[in-house]
Amino acid sequence: MNAPVILDRRSVLAGSGALIVSFSLGRALAQEKAATPAPSLPASLKTSPYLDSWIRIDANGAITVFTGKAELGQGFKTAFQQIAAEQLDVPFASLKVITADTGLTANEGYTSGSHSMQDSGTAILHAAAQARALLLAEAAKRLDLPAETLRTDNGAVVAADGRRLGYGELVASDLLHTQAQPESPLKDPATFKVMGQSVPRVDIPAKVTGGAAYIQDMRLPGMVHARIVRPPSYGAQLVECDAAAVEKMPGVLKVIRDGNFLAVLATREFQAIKAMRALAGGSKWQENAKLPKQDELPTMLMALPSHDSTIFQRSDPSATGLRTIEASYTRPYQSHGSIGPSCAVAHFVDGKMTVWSHTQGVYPDRQAIAEMLRMPLGDVRVIHVEGSGCYGHNGADDAAGDAALIARGMPDTPVRVQWMREEEHAWEPFGPAMMTKLKASLDGNGKIADWHFEVWSNTHSMRPGGAGCLLAAQHMAQAIPVPPAKPLPLPEGGGDRNAIPIYTFPNAHVVHHFLPDMPVRISAMRALGAYHNVFSIESFMDELSTLAGADPVEFRLKHLDDPRGRDVIAKAAEGFGWLKGQTAPRDRGFGFAFARYKNLAAYCAIATEVEVNRETGRVRLVRAVAAVDSGQVVNPDGLVNQIEGSIVQSTSWTLYESVSFDDTRITSIDWQTYPILRFDAVPDSIDVHIINRPGLPFLGSGETGQGPAAASIANAIANATGKRLRDLPLSRKRIKDAIDA
Repeated sequence: MNAPVILDRRSVLAGSGALIVSFSLGRALAQEKAATPAPSLPASLKTSPYLDSWIRIDANGAITVFTGKAELGQGFKTAFQQIAAEQLDVPFASLKVITADTGLTANEGYTSGSHSMQDSGTAILHAAAQARALLLAEAAKRLDLPAETLRTDNGAVVAADGRRLGYGELVASDLLHTQAQPESPLKDPATFKVMGQSVPRVDIPAKVTGGAAYIQDMRLPGMVHARIVRPPSYGAQLVECDAAAVEKMPGVLKVIRDGNFLAVLATREFQAIKAMRALAGGSKWQENAKLPKQDELPTMLMALPSHDSTIFQRSDPSATGLRTIEASYTRPYQSHGSIGPSCAVAHFVDGKMTVWSHTQGVYPDRQAIAEMLRMPLGDVRVIHVEGSGCYGHNGADDAAGDAALIARGMPDTPVRVQWMREEEHAWEPFGPAMMTKLKASLDGNGKIADWHFEVWSNTHSMRPGGAGCLLAAQHMAQAIPVPPAKPLPLPEGGGDRNAIPIYTFPNAHVVHHFLPDMPVRISAMRALGAYHNVFSIESFMDELSTLAGADPVEFRLKHLDDPRGRDVIAKAAEGFGWLKGQTAPRDRGFGFAFARYKNLAAYCAIATEVEVNRETGRVRLVRAVAAVDSGQVVNPDGLVNQIEGSIVQSTSWTLYESVSFDDTRITSIDWQTYPILRFDAVPDSIDVHIINRPGLPFLGSGETGQGPAAASIANAIANATGKRLRDLPLSRKRIKDAIDA
């Protein structure tokens, strides 16, 4: 990867032979001032209201779109390009998208929670539409024609007599820098030419051809390589370090020690690796055994101090349950399992720090790095570069902190920090362990009369913002303490995400037991608590349907009022060929599950067929059929990618993944001790049916499939074996033990 061009926002806004679309919407979208407060701006325009935060037009007509969100493989970079191209009436290939960069883009916080489309995509939608209206207004003024007689086409405003003014011609230096308006002249979905089409993703070619696609591929002139020697366990103290011998090794430039932070710098990468191993071998640490017993994890979770809150309550004394069942479900700590270990590059020049990172929050990471280095915030810039494999908070931010700390001691020299596999597995923040308890009763008509749900969980986000979230800051001699854990507020929630049922029950009681203490390092993992809560709810719905003697699909529809949810369930069942009273082939089972992510984002229903080897307990997902409603669809193939990916990822979590540890150390430090789904276990087919809602708001879809996939697979295993498993992962051993019991 060649050295990227370093720009700052001032130079971009000033332009280099370019003019920014900064104009007065008052001229094009004049509205009478109302006595009542003005309506709020859409999505991320609320916090970054100036249109030139989102759209730039050069003098030659080239268009750049800016987003504060980080492309992680979701494909939104392509979708945002489609949105802008559609609303501006320009060819897709004629514009480009610049993603999260504290020097160029709006502060959109973290890229998380399936918010990219509904926050940034919506902002770009409206900014582009308003820019188009202003270009029309400017052309009308220059041509002395009514704006309504003009049209836009291929990057120009066209008059009825054939006269054309290109966008580059229309953007003038005297146009005003202005704020967006609440209302936008959006194009009619019936006229769309780019939105709604399956445009090939712009990020894929380099990834499949071995190009420079990831931060791991990045190389800068004069760059040196660093490796970190991590403590062997949480809380370990460095008591001895033979740095002198290591510094004499070929290519070694320096050994860096700051308290328990220990690293080595070398000219070449393998020299750094050899030096790291030698340094690790010559270091002694004092460790403490303080981890819980892994096989007692559910008991440990329930024994931890908790802050309890009732998050949902409904009461109807007229509804009475006659038959009652109870069940508990558990989830272990799980790793992000990033295929490429975390990486970052930092460059400290003239008192300014630039960091390239696959962080999911460039602005929060900048804040943490500035605090750790005690630098002014304006002297730190963080630029997002894609990383190889992560949704959630893995080691990306930590690697960025490592690189910045080391680069400060090597001014004018780009420093690349690459984590090792065992480092990623042992030190990344894991997805939190969870436990749920459910109890429900059926009335005389086989409907649920009472529903009780309790969930025990740590926080689901310890992302940077404060320096104490960075490993380097925690390990320095003047260590910055880890900030107190806090629950994430509803309606989106964290450990209680999707704990409130979308179904309608006359009596319901939902309790969140928030656990401030964290025995191992944890943070955000894709879908947060929704993965386990949906797994629990939808597994229990199947158990209740069995008690009621009802078909699982009909049983769900019997309790669901939401028409869009009902449509999704019906579409998935139809696509699968689901039949009431069906019987799966021998050693196979059918399962079904449904959820609306966060009860406010995309809807997803998934039907699955699994195959169970009764001799070994091995389960293989044979096929999955999903239906999704994410509102207006921009790139159908991109949406299908997301649902396919969520099913494959959830299958891996559900059947294989669990962090292991003894009383002192994390022991799942490679792919043997932390197995994931392999190619021979990929399903034969995944079919995704999209319910498009043109003109309706975008609904986040990236995390909508994880929970339903897990529950659908669990329900299919129960259907195949006659045994209900409630503890994740549904491993070979657990399935074999259940069959033999």
